[in-house]
Amino acid sequence: MTRYALNLPIDLKREAEQIAKKQGISLNQFIMWSVSEKVATMRQQLDDPKFPLITYRRGGSGIQRPVIRGTALHVQAIVQSIKFGETHQSVAKNYGLDIKQVQEAQAFYEAHRKEMDDFIKDEDDLEKQHVERQKKLKGKSHDKAKASS
Repeated sequence: MTRYALNLPIDLKREAEQIAKKQGISLNQFIMWSVSEKVATMRQQLDDPKFPLITYRRGGSGIQRPVIRGTALHVQAIVQSIKFGETHQSVAKNYGLDIKQVQEAQAFYEAHRKEMDDFIKDEDDLEKQHVERQKKLKGKSHDKAKASS
C-alpha cells in the first residue's frame, strides 16, 4: 500500500478521530473508508447534472435515494409535504432549507416522476407492513395477558 502524507485541518482531524473511535477503527482506516465511499459514489455518476442541489445517498436498505445535497433529507419527503398542501416556503422553513432547494426537489420530482413515485409507493408499502406487524404483536400480547388472567 502506498503511503500518502495528509494535512487535515485540526478540527476536521479531531472529528474524524472521534468518529473512527466510535466505529472501532483507526483514523487511517476511517480515511481509507471515506475515500473509498466517495470514489464509489463518483463512479456511479447517478446525479442528474440538471439538478446540482440533488444527489443520491445509499440508505440502510442499500437502495440509493435522491436527497438534498449536503443533507440526509429525501426528496420524496419534500414532495410528500407539498402534496399534502404545504407551500414551498413552509416546507423550506420546516426543514431548514433554502427555498431554491425545495423548488429544485419539486422540479427533480417532475423530471423523475416514475422513479420518485416508485420510491413513495415502496415506502408506503413498508409502512403498511410495519403497522400490520405491530397490530399482530399487540394482538398476541393481549391474548397472552388474557390467558394468564
